[in-house]
Amino acid sequence: MAVSNLEKQSKPLPKESSNPLPWIFGTMIGGILLVVGFAYTSVNRNSNPNSTTIIDKYTVPITRKSINLEIQASGTVEPIQSVNISPKNPGRLERLLVDQGVIIKKGQPIAIMENQQLYAQGIQAEARLQEAQASLQEADIKLQGDIQTFSAQLAQALARLEESKRRIPSQVEQTKAQLAESESKLKLAQIQLQRNEKLLQEGAISADRFDQLANEVIVSQANVEQIVRRLEELKTTEDPEIQRLEAAAGEIKISLEERKVSGKAEIEKLKANMKALQAGLEIAKIQFQDTFITAPFDGIITQKFATEGAFVTPTTSASSTASATSSSIVALAKGLEIVAKVPEIDLDQIKLGQPVEIIADAYPNQVFKGVVKSIAPEAIVEQNVTSFEVKIGILTGQDRLLSKMNVEVNFLGQRLDNVLVVPTVAIVTQEGKTGVMIPDENNDPKFKPITIGISVDDKTQILEGLLPNDRVFIDLPKGKGKKE
Repeated sequence: MAVSNLEKQSKPLPKESSNPLPWIFGTMIGGILLVVGFAYTSVNRNSNPNSTTIIDKYTVPITRKSINLEIQASGTVEPIQSVNISPKNPGRLERLLVDQGVIIKKGQPIAIMENQQLYAQGIQAEARLQEAQASLQEADIKLQGDIQTFSAQLAQALARLEESKRRIPSQVEQTKAQLAESESKLKLAQIQLQRNEKLLQEGAISADRFDQLANEVIVSQANVEQIVRRLEELKTTEDPEIQRLEAAAGEIKISLEERKVSGKAEIEKLKANMKALQAGLEIAKIQFQDTFITAPFDGIITQKFATEGAFVTPTTSASSTASATSSSIVALAKGLEIVAKVPEIDLDQIKLGQPVEIIADAYPNQVFKGVVKSIAPEAIVEQNVTSFEVKIGILTGQDRLLSKMNVEVNFLGQRLDNVLVVPTVAIVTQEGKTGVMIPDENNDPKFKPITIGISVDDKTQILEGLLPNDRVFIDLPKGKGKKE
């Protein structure tokens, strides 16, 4: 076997054909077949849109992402507190002390109204009040003098009455004592006369002595009679004198009370007149003070409505339109906030303290920060659209944002991590159902119902119906149907 293998290896190789035509024809036929194959493949790709290239062009895969919930709304920069300042009384503006854009403090003068006439009225009212005060003081002094005079007269009358009441009874008692003494002397004289009468008859005494004793009886009798008359006179004059003195004291007392009453009425009348004049003076002062217009709070002058010399009148309320009231002097505003209108359907996603992004039309490339500070308790309806006013406190951009600027706000909600999302443009409806178009086994679009969640920017959350890496059509090839 080995010998035969070696023999085989040692055999000479056949000589190469010297004719090249068969090789040339073979090469040409192979090239033709290759070109035909490429052409066939190209024709099939152009006629069948379900190829890999078409899928890559018209579909995107479902992915998991983290999204931040956002609610967008339009708003306006508004003052936190604003008022159109006008005078309390109509008049002519004499001086304007501020200009638009000036920052002022509470109580700072803003304007002065024409007030010369009010000043003169105040001076006149003050003079009338001083005159009334002088009249009141004079009447009070006169009343006190009259009261003192009547009081002194009454005191004198009462003193005389008391003196009479003490004096007359004392004289009566004294006279009674004298009468008793005189009667005692008369009785003694009569007894002695009777005793001496027997002695006279017996001759023990002389007739002269007896006559002397008889004379003493007569004198004592006369003295008794005199004292009795005097006592009767005292008793007769006692009551009339006291009554006269009492009547005189009563008259003086009545005059005193009448003077007190009349004087009090006069004083009260003068006091009432003085109070009225004092009130008139206070009114004049207030009216004069009201001509000095001051700032009710700290703020900035946002509008100037009147010029010096203009006639301005009181306004009942601040207007929402800057130029709506020409009778005001200036508009004063304090602080800035954003007032945004949020649709009713999105209100449940707005919370107090929620962060907000603010983009002003004047600064489209800047994002300012804010925070929700209040939500209106009552809806407003404009053109059949129900919305709620949400006030946003401005955290950054206070120096850039100006009153009445238009802004767009984004309310930043909670962050949703690792959720299925699909481009919002891929969402379609078919027969009232929400879904997407997915490739079938031939890579043709096929409707598939899904359940969606929230939409943020250009992405929509998928709750049910799709899995990660599933592909959905974001556009349809020509002739393959259209989204409803």
